[in-house]
Amino acid sequence: MKVLEGIRVLDLSIAMSGPFAAMKLADLGADVIKVEPPGGEWQRHAAAGGARGNEVNASFLSLNRNKRSLSIDLKSEAGGRLLRDLVATADVFLQNYRPGVAQRLGVDYETLSAVKPDLVYVSISGYGETGPYARRPGQDVLLQAMSGALFSAGRPGEPPTPAPYFLVDAFAAYSAFEGALAALFHRQRTGEGQLVQVNMLDAIIAAQMQEISVRTVGGVPQTRGEAIHAHSYIRAPYGIFPTGDGYLALSFAEPAVLARLMEDPRLAAYEAERDGFREREAISTLVEENLRKRTTAEWIEELGAAGVWCGPVYGYDDLLTDPQVLHNGSFVTYDHPTEGTVTTPGFPFKLSRSAQAVDRPAPVNGEHSHEVLRELGLSEDRIDRLAKDQVIVRARPAARNPL
Repeated sequence: MKVLEGIRVLDLSIAMSGPFAAMKLADLGADVIKVEPPGGEWQRHAAAGGARGNEVNASFLSLNRNKRSLSIDLKSEAGGRLLRDLVATADVFLQNYRPGVAQRLGVDYETLSAVKPDLVYVSISGYGETGPYARRPGQDVLLQAMSGALFSAGRPGEPPTPAPYFLVDAFAAYSAFEGALAALFHRQRTGEGQLVQVNMLDAIIAAQMQEISVRTVGGVPQTRGEAIHAHSYIRAPYGIFPTGDGYLALSFAEPAVLARLMEDPRLAAYEAERDGFREREAISTLVEENLRKRTTAEWIEELGAAGVWCGPVYGYDDLLTDPQVLHNGSFVTYDHPTEGTVTTPGFPFKLSRSAQAVDRPAPVNGEHSHEVLRELGLSEDRIDRLAKDQVIVRARPAARNPL
């Protein structure tokens, strides 16, 4: 039995943060019903990198495994009634609409908690649902820029470089996942449902617990320098350095050890804790100069043998074939009925008594409309009428290969 088996989640979210959070609940066994508009969720049509797929693009596929798709026109009176009937059977409701949209659709917390008093209602926003920025677009790079983090690395006078993946979305998703689990545990103890509010701004601020506290408690300002350095609050050398044939990641190396291995007595003049911050530029410049003299593989072998923390700098193709990644089973490969054999990141934690698995590939829009409504007790005739009236989309079931 999976951890969340018997828990039903209605996922009305779009893009990344909400669907990712709902998928994590699905991976733990929850029955996650992705409620989509007749045209399908936005992410079905906005393929990252142009990876559009046959019927399900890579972006949507990566965020919606283990879910069922029910496609309803919530703007119609009949669609609203169907959703409220479904809410009466649900444990968790998750949405990341812009402020005001949930109220207009009649799916706000006050309305739905009247239908199901013990409902756990998770609402994700960009900046919070009230306040001066409530209606600003909550997009990942905008939140990265506002978070303060980007001035902890890079060179003065150069534009800060954001993370090349949806960092804030991921932290917001994990926060929503955590909040949903906490509220479910509270409900188990008390019988009470509640509203769980998550916003991307607070999520990325909380993720910088240590760095921001160094500034607010320790009074240490963020300072960028001309030499290579990846984090203003970590002593040098720290970052990605060029070598004779590529790049090397280096972390917390003792200057005295580097002086011996690099045969450069200039580094021996520096002591890690005393000089690692105040002489950061000089140390990093010397390290960069020396690392260019040999190949990445040579440095990894020699530095690693001496206990220096270092490692390779991978692209995705390198990552997929790394022996530790293969050993961990970090990726899952399975057959999708319309996209063929696919490989995506797997599960970030393992449970000794409840294995996670891909039991359902990401659905086509409305693939499970008929199935879900039959479970709700609707007759075949009524489902046929709803489809004819375009209240629901009832896709043909995809020919499914065994997982």
